[in-house]
Amino acid sequence: MLSENRYKSLPEIAKTVGLKDGQSLHHFLRDALWDVKKMREMRLWLTKMFVGEREIILCIDETGDQKKGKSTDYVTHQYIGNLGKTENRIVSVNAYGIVDGITYPLMFEIFKPKNRLQDGDKYKTKLQIAVEIIQELKA
Repeated sequence: MLSENRYKSLPEIAKTVGLKDGQSLHHFLRDALWDVKKMREMRLWLTKMFVGEREIILCIDETGDQKKGKSTDYVTHQYIGNLGKTENRIVSVNAYGIVDGITYPLMFEIFKPKNRLQDGDKYKTKLQIAVEIIQELKA
């Protein structure tokens, strides 16, 4: 995420770490046993250690990626702020820390539209998600 690569795709990341293609990296990511909460905590801790006591400016943003069809969870026709229009997309609410002009990704959560909720999902507005992210970062 912090590399000089212009694109953060698996094939580009694989090249950066010396792999022939993105396939083996894809399998590693797909098959690994991830504890998302622990990974998030570790990444935030490492970011905090790197930043130290310098002032962090928090930036909350929404972004969306255009998708064809609706097979991906939470994809639907929705408004995308960075485009200023409605498209078939998946949207996330993101938190970034800005320190000395450098942007650090901190946290994100996928926005789950009412018409695409799955069993066990609870609808939250983008604003509610942003507030929860801020509260978690403060903690």
